[in-house]
Amino acid sequence: MGGLQNAIERSVENVKGNWSVAVEEITGGSTFTLLGDRQFYAASLIKIPIMVTVFKLAEKGELRLRDQLILEAEDQVGGCGVLQHMSPGIQLPLYDLVTLMMIQSDNTATNMLIDLLGLERIQSVMGEIGMRQSEIHHKLMIVPVDRKATNRITALDMTTVLRLLAKGECVSLHASQQMIRIMKQQQLSNGFTSILPVPQDAIVGSISDWEVASKTGNVEGITHEAAILYAGKKAIAITILSEDADDRKAQETIAEIGTSMYSFITS
Repeated sequence: MGGLQNAIERSVENVKGNWSVAVEEITGGSTFTLLGDRQFYAASLIKIPIMVTVFKLAEKGELRLRDQLILEAEDQVGGCGVLQHMSPGIQLPLYDLVTLMMIQSDNTATNMLIDLLGLERIQSVMGEIGMRQSEIHHKLMIVPVDRKATNRITALDMTTVLRLLAKGECVSLHASQQMIRIMKQQQLSNGFTSILPVPQDAIVGSISDWEVASKTGNVEGITHEAAILYAGKKAIAITILSEDADDRKAQETIAEIGTSMYSFITS
Protein backbone atom coordinates (compact mmCIF):
# COMPACT_ATOMS: atom_id res chain seq x y z
CA MET A 1 0.00 0.00 0.00
CA GLY A 2 3.05 2.26 0.09
CA GLY A 3 2.58 3.35 -3.52
CA LEU A 4 -1.08 4.21 -2.91
CA GLN A 5 -0.18 6.13 0.22
CA ASN A 6 2.41 8.16 -1.68
CA ALA A 7 -0.07 8.92 -4.47
CA ILE A 8 -2.73 10.11 -2.03
CA GLU A 9 -0.25 12.28 -0.13
CA ARG A 10 0.87 13.87 -3.41
CA SER A 11 -2.75 14.55 -4.37
CA VAL A 12 -3.53 16.53 -1.22
CA GLU A 13 -0.20 18.16 -0.34
CA ASN A 14 -0.48 21.06 -2.77
CA VAL A 15 -4.21 21.68 -2.39
CA LYS A 16 -5.56 24.41 -0.15
CA GLY A 17 -7.50 23.37 2.93
CA ASN A 18 -7.43 20.70 5.59
CA TRP A 19 -7.57 17.05 4.56
CA SER A 20 -8.04 13.72 6.28
CA VAL A 21 -7.99 10.29 4.65
CA ALA A 22 -8.45 6.75 5.96
CA VAL A 23 -8.03 3.74 3.66
CA GLU A 24 -8.53 0.05 4.38
CA GLU A 25 -8.04 -2.81 1.94
CA ILE A 26 -11.01 -5.04 2.77
CA THR A 27 -9.62 -8.15 1.12
CA GLY A 28 -6.02 -7.68 2.23
CA GLY A 29 -6.16 -5.87 5.55
CA SER A 30 -3.64 -3.14 4.71
CA THR A 31 -4.45 0.33 6.06
CA PHE A 32 -3.30 3.91 5.65
CA THR A 33 -4.37 7.11 7.37
CA LEU A 34 -3.58 10.77 6.91
CA LEU A 35 -4.70 12.65 10.03
CA GLY A 36 -7.41 10.00 10.24
CA ASP A 37 -8.48 10.82 13.81
CA ARG A 38 -9.01 14.54 13.19
CA GLN A 39 -12.63 15.64 13.65
CA PHE A 40 -14.42 17.37 10.77
CA TYR A 41 -17.92 18.73 10.40
CA ALA A 42 -19.89 15.69 9.26
CA ALA A 43 -22.18 17.24 6.64
CA SER A 44 -24.20 14.45 5.01
CA LEU A 45 -21.82 11.63 5.95
CA ILE A 46 -23.73 11.58 9.25
CA LYS A 47 -26.48 9.87 7.24
CA ILE A 48 -24.50 6.62 7.15
CA PRO A 49 -24.84 5.94 10.91
CA ILE A 50 -28.47 7.07 10.76
CA MET A 51 -29.06 4.36 8.14
CA VAL A 52 -27.25 1.82 10.32
CA THR A 53 -29.43 2.76 13.30
CA VAL A 54 -32.61 2.11 11.31
CA PHE A 55 -31.38 -1.34 10.30
CA LYS A 56 -30.16 -2.03 13.85
CA LEU A 57 -33.59 -1.35 15.33
CA ALA A 58 -35.27 -3.33 12.55
CA GLU A 59 -32.98 -6.28 13.32
CA LYS A 60 -34.01 -6.08 16.99
CA GLY A 61 -37.70 -5.96 16.09
CA GLU A 62 -38.21 -2.45 17.46
CA LEU A 63 -39.42 -1.25 14.07
CA ARG A 64 -40.05 -2.66 10.60
CA LEU A 65 -38.57 -1.33 7.38
CA ARG A 66 -42.06 -1.33 5.88
CA ASP A 67 -43.42 0.88 8.69
CA GLN A 68 -44.59 4.19 7.26
CA LEU A 69 -44.14 7.80 8.32
CA ILE A 70 -46.40 10.65 7.22
CA LEU A 71 -44.69 13.63 5.60
CA GLU A 72 -45.78 16.77 7.45
CA ALA A 73 -45.30 20.31 6.15
CA GLU A 74 -43.09 21.14 9.13
CA ASP A 75 -40.76 18.27 8.18
CA GLN A 76 -39.83 19.85 4.87
CA VAL A 77 -36.42 21.53 4.72
CA GLY A 78 -34.18 22.77 1.94
CA GLY A 79 -30.94 21.53 0.47
CA CYS A 80 -30.78 18.17 -1.26
CA GLY A 81 -33.73 15.89 -1.85
CA VAL A 82 -37.16 15.68 -3.44
CA LEU A 83 -39.41 15.42 -0.38
CA GLN A 84 -39.26 19.19 0.13
CA HIS A 85 -41.23 19.44 -3.12
CA MET A 86 -43.80 16.72 -2.38
CA SER A 87 -47.30 17.15 -1.00
CA PRO A 88 -47.59 16.86 2.79
CA GLY A 89 -49.68 13.91 3.89
CA ILE A 90 -48.02 11.25 1.76
CA GLN A 91 -46.86 8.12 3.57
CA LEU A 92 -43.40 6.68 3.04
CA PRO A 93 -41.95 3.35 4.25
CA LEU A 94 -38.82 3.62 6.36
CA TYR A 95 -36.86 1.72 3.72
CA ASP A 96 -37.77 4.35 1.12
CA LEU A 97 -36.86 7.18 3.49
CA VAL A 98 -33.45 5.58 4.07
CA THR A 99 -32.99 5.18 0.32
CA LEU A 100 -33.84 8.84 -0.34
CA MET A 101 -31.56 9.93 2.50
CA MET A 102 -28.65 7.94 1.11
CA ILE A 103 -28.85 8.16 -2.69
CA GLN A 104 -30.29 11.69 -3.00
CA SER A 105 -29.02 12.95 0.36
CA ASP A 106 -32.59 14.01 1.13
CA ASN A 107 -32.51 16.24 4.21
CA THR A 108 -36.25 16.01 4.84
CA ALA A 109 -36.07 12.21 4.90
CA THR A 110 -33.06 12.46 7.21
CA ASN A 111 -34.82 14.68 9.73
CA MET A 112 -37.91 12.46 9.73
CA LEU A 113 -35.68 9.50 10.61
CA ILE A 114 -33.83 11.47 13.30
CA ASP A 115 -37.17 12.38 14.89
CA LEU A 116 -38.18 8.72 14.85
CA LEU A 117 -34.90 7.34 16.20
CA GLY A 118 -33.77 10.10 18.55
CA LEU A 119 -30.30 11.63 18.70
CA GLU A 120 -29.29 9.65 21.79
CA ARG A 121 -30.15 6.33 20.16
CA ILE A 122 -28.19 7.21 17.02
CA GLN A 123 -25.19 8.24 19.14
CA SER A 124 -25.40 4.96 21.04
CA VAL A 125 -25.35 2.93 17.83
CA MET A 126 -22.44 5.02 16.56
CA GLY A 127 -20.46 3.88 19.59
CA GLU A 128 -21.44 0.26 19.00
CA ILE A 129 -20.11 0.32 15.42
CA GLY A 130 -16.79 1.90 16.33
CA MET A 131 -17.56 5.58 15.69
CA ARG A 132 -16.23 6.58 19.10
CA GLN A 133 -14.74 9.90 17.99
CA SER A 134 -17.85 11.01 16.12
CA GLU A 135 -20.90 12.88 17.40
CA ILE A 136 -24.45 13.74 16.34
CA HIS A 137 -26.12 16.75 17.95
CA HIS A 138 -28.74 18.13 15.58
CA LYS A 139 -30.98 17.69 12.57
CA LEU A 140 -30.03 19.08 9.16
CA MET A 141 -30.84 22.41 7.50
CA ILE A 142 -32.13 23.78 10.82
CA VAL A 143 -30.12 26.38 12.73
CA PRO A 144 -31.38 26.47 16.33
CA VAL A 145 -30.34 29.45 18.40
CA ASP A 146 -29.27 27.21 21.30
CA ARG A 147 -27.09 24.82 19.30
CA LYS A 148 -24.15 23.93 21.54
CA ALA A 149 -22.28 21.53 19.25
CA THR A 150 -22.18 20.32 15.66
CA ASN A 151 -22.23 16.89 14.07
CA ARG A 152 -18.62 15.67 13.89
CA ILE A 153 -16.90 12.66 12.32
CA THR A 154 -13.42 11.31 11.66
CA ALA A 155 -12.17 9.55 8.56
CA LEU A 156 -11.08 6.57 10.67
CA ASP A 157 -14.55 6.19 12.17
CA MET A 158 -16.24 6.33 8.78
CA THR A 159 -13.86 3.83 7.19
CA THR A 160 -14.43 1.50 10.14
CA VAL A 161 -18.14 1.46 9.31
CA LEU A 162 -17.42 0.91 5.62
CA ARG A 163 -15.26 -2.10 6.53
CA LEU A 164 -18.03 -3.57 8.69
CA LEU A 165 -20.51 -3.10 5.86
CA ALA A 166 -18.21 -4.68 3.28
CA LYS A 167 -17.50 -7.67 5.53
CA GLY A 168 -21.16 -8.20 6.35
CA GLU A 169 -20.56 -7.36 10.01
CA CYS A 170 -22.60 -4.15 10.32
CA VAL A 171 -25.73 -5.18 12.25
CA SER A 172 -25.89 -8.52 10.38
CA LEU A 173 -24.95 -10.05 7.06
CA HIS A 174 -28.44 -9.47 5.64
CA ALA A 175 -28.60 -5.89 6.91
CA SER A 176 -25.13 -5.17 5.51
CA GLN A 177 -26.18 -6.54 2.13
CA GLN A 178 -29.26 -4.30 2.10
CA MET A 179 -27.30 -1.20 3.09
CA ILE A 180 -24.60 -1.83 0.48
CA ARG A 181 -27.31 -2.35 -2.13
CA ILE A 182 -28.72 1.08 -1.27
CA MET A 183 -25.30 2.75 -1.36
CA LYS A 184 -24.56 1.27 -4.78
CA GLN A 185 -27.56 3.22 -6.13
CA GLN A 186 -25.89 6.54 -5.21
CA GLN A 187 -26.89 9.40 -7.52
CA LEU A 188 -24.46 12.02 -6.18
CA SER A 189 -20.68 12.17 -6.38
CA ASN A 190 -17.86 14.47 -5.38
CA GLY A 191 -15.71 13.07 -8.16
CA PHE A 192 -14.44 9.77 -6.77
CA THR A 193 -15.42 7.78 -9.87
CA SER A 194 -15.54 10.64 -12.38
CA ILE A 195 -12.38 9.70 -14.29
CA LEU A 196 -12.38 5.95 -13.77
CA PRO A 197 -12.64 3.77 -16.90
CA VAL A 198 -16.21 3.37 -18.12
CA PRO A 199 -17.43 -0.04 -16.88
CA GLN A 200 -17.61 -2.56 -19.73
CA ASP A 201 -21.06 -4.04 -19.27
CA ALA A 202 -22.39 -3.92 -22.83
CA ILE A 203 -23.37 -7.59 -22.66
CA VAL A 204 -26.72 -7.90 -20.90
CA GLY A 205 -26.29 -9.61 -17.55
CA SER A 206 -22.52 -9.25 -17.48
CA ILE A 207 -20.68 -8.10 -14.36
CA SER A 208 -19.22 -4.58 -14.43
CA ASP A 209 -15.46 -4.12 -14.21
CA TRP A 210 -15.96 -2.13 -11.03
CA GLU A 211 -18.69 -0.91 -8.70
CA VAL A 212 -18.82 1.62 -5.92
CA ALA A 213 -20.99 2.00 -2.83
CA SER A 214 -20.68 5.56 -1.59
CA LYS A 215 -21.98 8.63 0.21
CA THR A 216 -21.04 12.28 -0.20
CA GLY A 217 -21.10 15.21 2.19
CA ASN A 218 -21.19 18.86 1.11
CA VAL A 219 -21.74 22.27 2.61
CA GLU A 220 -19.91 25.49 1.81
CA GLY A 221 -16.19 24.81 2.17
CA ILE A 222 -16.78 21.12 2.98
CA THR A 223 -16.32 18.31 0.43
CA HIS A 224 -16.39 14.73 1.71
CA GLU A 225 -16.70 11.31 0.11
CA ALA A 226 -16.84 7.87 1.70
CA ALA A 227 -16.74 4.89 -0.64
CA ILE A 228 -16.14 1.18 -1.06
CA LEU A 229 -14.60 0.39 -4.44
CA TYR A 230 -15.10 -3.13 -5.78
CA ALA A 231 -13.13 -4.65 -8.66
CA GLY A 232 -13.12 -8.36 -9.36
CA LYS A 233 -12.77 -10.16 -6.04
CA LYS A 234 -11.16 -7.18 -4.32
CA ALA A 235 -12.59 -4.30 -2.33
CA ILE A 236 -11.08 -1.24 -0.70
CA ALA A 237 -12.71 1.38 1.52
CA ILE A 238 -11.80 5.04 1.79
CA THR A 239 -13.06 8.15 3.52
CA ILE A 240 -11.84 11.53 2.26
CA LEU A 241 -12.67 14.61 4.33
CA SER A 242 -11.82 18.18 3.37
CA GLU A 243 -12.58 21.64 4.69
CA ASP A 244 -11.65 25.17 3.61
CA ALA A 245 -10.81 23.92 0.11
CA ASP A 246 -12.12 25.28 -3.16
CA ASP A 247 -15.04 23.02 -4.11
CA ARG A 248 -13.84 22.41 -7.67
CA LYS A 249 -10.27 21.73 -6.57
CA ALA A 250 -11.51 19.42 -3.85
CA GLN A 251 -13.52 17.38 -6.35
CA GLU A 252 -10.54 17.22 -8.72
CA THR A 253 -8.40 15.96 -5.85
CA ILE A 254 -10.98 13.34 -4.88
CA ALA A 255 -11.06 12.23 -8.54
CA GLU A 256 -7.27 11.84 -8.52
CA ILE A 257 -7.49 9.75 -5.37
CA GLY A 258 -10.21 7.62 -6.96
CA THR A 259 -7.93 6.91 -9.91
CA SER A 260 -5.08 5.96 -7.58
CA MET A 261 -7.41 3.62 -5.71
CA TYR A 262 -8.53 1.99 -8.96
CA SER A 263 -4.95 1.50 -10.12
CA PHE A 264 -4.07 -0.09 -6.78
CA ILE A 265 -7.03 -2.46 -6.64
CA THR A 266 -6.67 -3.60 -10.27
CA SER A 267 -2.88 -4.03 -10.28
